[in-house]
Amino acid sequence: MEERRKSKRLELESKIIIKSLNNPGEQHEAIIDIMDASKSGVGFNCDLPLTIGTIYEAYLTIWTKEVLHTFIEIVRIEKKGDTFNYGATFVGMPGMDVSRISIYDTVNSELEKQGKK
Repeated sequence: MEERRKSKRLELESKIIIKSLNNPGEQHEAIIDIMDASKSGVGFNCDLPLTIGTIYEAYLTIWTKEVLHTFIEIVRIEKKGDTFNYGATFVGMPGMDVSRISIYDTVNSELEKQGKK
């Protein structure tokens, strides 16, 4: 399979809570398991069916325990048993938050080179 990602993906043991912005009267929140993240998007598992093209408000807890408030757009869905695997891109993520993810990638890569991870 051809790699189409523009940024290296990172594994984060974290969760986010998402809310649909399409129908403000019907707010559903779900805790999801993040499989990978990059400065351009996130891959995660969720038990709830979400819709491609829908934008969700997200509160992403990163490795430093900081919470990033962002928006994601669902771009890929794959059903695996009772769980859905999603791919989403960040929409309008502030530069400071993009930098936090990039710094984590740099530190992680250096630790791997040194055999410490």
